[in-house]
Amino acid sequence: MRKKKGVYCPYCKAKATLHPLSYVYGEKANRSGYVYVCDRYPKCDAYVWAHPKTLLPMGTLANGDLRNKRIQAHRAFDRLWKSGRMKKWQAYKWMQGKLDLSPEEAHIGKFGDYMCDRLIIACNQAHFNMA
Repeated sequence: MRKKKGVYCPYCKAKATLHPLSYVYGEKANRSGYVYVCDRYPKCDAYVWAHPKTLLPMGTLANGDLRNKRIQAHRAFDRLWKSGRMKKWQAYKWMQGKLDLSPEEAHIGKFGDYMCDRLIIACNQAHFNMA
């Protein structure tokens, strides 16, 4: 396991520290895992999950609004490949082409509001066209 050094909050610029999920979710943390949390939490509520094997951040820190938007984007995107119309890797290739992204950029955990909105619209259009 390797933990990333120098993770910072894009909102307040404070350092982010790796904590167990229970730090943010309390007793609602129904599984083990880790999150990078802004050191000014809870005043600044930005955090991002850490990859379970590498402990590297699975994107950029996000506040509640952006986390919600990313959840919506994931739901729209997952619907494409979970429908069986394409495999997961094909859906990521489709996303890269549709949004003009490199493989490194094509991660919802790295998206801001604008890219989440673009992905949601593109996925909804694709889903409608495939129906």
